[in-house]
Amino acid sequence: MILVVERPSRPLGNPTLRSMFEARKRVFVDLLKWDVPVLQGRYEIDQFDDPNAVYIIVTDRDGGHLGSARLLQTMRPHILGTLFPRLCAGDPPRGSGILEITRFCLDRSQGGAQRIATRNRLVSALVDYALDRGVTSYVGVAEMAWLQQVLAFGWACRPLGAPLVVDGRLLGALRIEIEPNTPALLSWNGIYAPHSLAPNRELEPA
Repeated sequence: MILVVERPSRPLGNPTLRSMFEARKRVFVDLLKWDVPVLQGRYEIDQFDDPNAVYIIVTDRDGGHLGSARLLQTMRPHILGTLFPRLCAGDPPRGSGILEITRFCLDRSQGGAQRIATRNRLVSALVDYALDRGVTSYVGVAEMAWLQQVLAFGWACRPLGAPLVVDGRLLGALRIEIEPNTPALLSWNGIYAPHSLAPNRELEPA
């Protein structure tokens, strides 16, 4: 299932969201060694996980986390505009139709083939969400290996500036244009597959 979670009032009050924050801790803190906040030693939650964040979550049949991404409004404080504006050759893009993709997370419990399948489902869901909500562009910050993958997906995507080494990591910023032909562009590379997006009502507090 693909869940869209908007304005969660109690993020840790639901097992699916808890599973997502635990997965983020395993990926970004344990594996990638990011210096980011950890709550209760288990959950990777930062200042951007506020009621304005939107979460796209890929789950298994039991509601367990397989992959997720967080979307932030660029008219509000967000990672590129607040923490990494120097990654852009000009001003960081902002606008009501521009969202930032952050915390793109694939659960480490999956094997290689399943991780690719989850990645493709999550990318497809992000495109479907944008087309449904009138989002024209996504922006984001990524380490170089992941940034190169995203650029190669086949959609209309470009760097926003030269990569820079920040705290020992080579980072770059990018912008992805979401257009009616984006699903077709991704399909040519075997990435896009349409899915139904389940709204908030599918994710009630436990």
